[in-house]
Amino acid sequence: MEDALEKISLFLSEHHVLSLATTADDEISVCSLFYTFNKEKVSFVVASSDETRHVQHCLKNANIAGNILLETKTVGKIQGVQFHGVFLPLEDAELKIQYFKSFPYALALNPKLWQIEVNYFKMTDNRLGFGNKIIWQK
Repeated sequence: MEDALEKISLFLSEHHVLSLATTADDEISVCSLFYTFNKEKVSFVVASSDETRHVQHCLKNANIAGNILLETKTVGKIQGVQFHGVFLPLEDAELKIQYFKSFPYALALNPKLWQIEVNYFKMTDNRLGFGNKIIWQK
């Protein structure tokens, strides 16, 4: 399981935008967010305003899903990660420092930061063979 998380973390470190899907009150939403990922805490950190639809959803229903992918037309190079988790206000100072280290220009905007605690990853990596899946679960 640790080997799976290591492979997934390596992929995540090469990217910086995730798609986040949320739902509340029979309404769905999807958005794109810049992220940092912390392997030890198995968490993403993202910035977003309280007024956004996805944050409003998460305040009612913290369960989320998302994905990160490598955009390619070459089937043998397809890579991507799907995840499930919980969207929470960020309270961890170490994660906050990590986010602003990755996105220092965001400091000027004084954004509200959020933590996505991941409880499930599924990574597709066709470089390891067509349809190869790597699963990590909390």
